[in-house]
Amino acid sequence: MKQDTYILGIETSCDETAVAIVKNGTEIITNVVASQIQTHKQFGGVVPEIASRQHVEQMTLVLEQALKEANLLPSELSAVAVTEGPGLVGALLVGIQAAKAFAFANNLPLIGVHHIAGHIYANALVTELEFPLLTLVVSGGHTELVVMKEHGDFQVIGETRDDAAGEAYDKVARVLHLPYPGGPHVDRLAMEAEEKVSFPKVWLEEGSYDFSFSGLKSAVINYKHNAEQKGEEITPSAVAAGFQESVVEVLVTKTMRAANEYGVAQILAAGGVSANKGLRTALKAACEKAGIPLVIPPLSLCTDNAAMIAAAGYHMFLAGKRSDYALNGRPGMELTSWNE
Repeated sequence: MKQDTYILGIETSCDETAVAIVKNGTEIITNVVASQIQTHKQFGGVVPEIASRQHVEQMTLVLEQALKEANLLPSELSAVAVTEGPGLVGALLVGIQAAKAFAFANNLPLIGVHHIAGHIYANALVTELEFPLLTLVVSGGHTELVVMKEHGDFQVIGETRDDAAGEAYDKVARVLHLPYPGGPHVDRLAMEAEEKVSFPKVWLEEGSYDFSFSGLKSAVINYKHNAEQKGEEITPSAVAAGFQESVVEVLVTKTMRAANEYGVAQILAAGGVSANKGLRTALKAACEKAGIPLVIPPLSLCTDNAAMIAAAGYHMFLAGKRSDYALNGRPGMELTSWNE
């Protein structure tokens, strides 16, 4: 019988301390996440130094809890996968040092994983990946279109030139005085709106799959400032709806155009913003119209977690990818194919 492969994943790229164990790349045995949202809420955003310190406090506890829930001994694991980058360098280092120590102590292979590769492979925990595929990555720091012809083959055909979609959501939320994290609140307001403000949609030059949301963010800020100068009240839900419509239309239109050009068999959504109801609804409708299967992870796997790192680590493990103990945090790490 084929021996099962158990990958322990560690994720600390931002403000979640997470440890998971995944069996054969598809079955989550345990997925423990210690969130810092309540801590950073008072500051209106993630404070890197505080995030790093909380990772130090939580890391051993979360690791022990994951092993206890999985009812597995370290000797039964196949490898340790950890987020190498991109992310906050201090936060990354906590997870990497923990992974190196655990791997060394238990004589396990060590695998450094790209954070975005993890988000993409979160979909492998839901269904089997069919190639060629296209992934729309939308998170706080990333907005990208990635084509894959096989496991580990990443071709980035479009990316953000300024603010990522998630960043724009958070900044608009602050303008509207919404609680942190702002993205879900903007989405909720947009879905409740009875009217919407018209905002520009940035397409860039013809044929480009790149994104730009900085101008849209500025348009929202200017709209609010102009209203204030005139002594007029704005309707937050109408602003949220107009903003979300501009973001979603650009994301979905470029995704479907790329899917058609590259002849993909499957479209994936990945990253925290893929939890957005407006985006999910529009993307689902567009994929149904085009007859292309759409895969979106459940909400628990959209935001940062370690199961996605373990899932990506599984396929890297099968491909023979290993890291040595010089592994370091790479905050600006590029997404490249594993055979490069």
